[in-house]
Amino acid sequence: MARPDRLFRLLQALRTLPAPVTAAVLAEETGVSVRSIYRDIESLRTAGADIGGERGYGYCLIEDGTLPPQMFSRIEIEALALGLAEVRHMGDAALAKAAASVLGKVVATLPSTSQQHIVHAVSQVHRFDDEQQRYAPLPDMRVIREGCWREEALMIRYTDRGGEATERKIWPLAIMYLDRMLVVLSWCCLREDFRMFRAERIQSVEATGASFRPQRVALLRRYQAELAGH
Repeated sequence: MARPDRLFRLLQALRTLPAPVTAAVLAEETGVSVRSIYRDIESLRTAGADIGGERGYGYCLIEDGTLPPQMFSRIEIEALALGLAEVRHMGDAALAKAAASVLGKVVATLPSTSQQHIVHAVSQVHRFDDEQQRYAPLPDMRVIREGCWREEALMIRYTDRGGEATERKIWPLAIMYLDRMLVVLSWCCLREDFRMFRAERIQSVEATGASFRPQRVALLRRYQAELAGH
């Protein structure tokens, strides 16, 4: 791993892991030796990162000089903490990890007083039901998400309400997080119409590499017009 990439991963680990974090945990998180962690901590300090702690105790990122300072009002901090907490309950592990990463980056750019505000935000998210059952097991959401980003067709094997399985070619337009349900808004090439595919009923998904980019904006506008007409 190139040294700049290694330092970036270490800095990101310091942003996101609960402090103080030991060199052993940092080594496991970044895939390097503990000795390398000690050297890289000193390199980051030299570059301007204010890292507290020491060997045998653990480290914490006090101030991150690599990111510009951010200014948020108290209510903006509450909104940020609440929104990112909600993402962690959506059943998508990749999004939950990304939310933690975003929060770590934001906290690293805040003044110390604002850091305390975000840590002790009064707006909280809690589910009284079993969080593991909030969403049914999902397919590979990474493939679906990248299909939306790249505007590329996907092949899915889908089981409908009656238990019948079909192969579908879809143009994924959006991933919609509903209460206890995750759906993929798509243009179904088989039905030649819009369809909401429940994610837990998608048995398999495969990227095709075929772009539908010229049609995407027009399809979204058409779908929004249909919604407005109901």
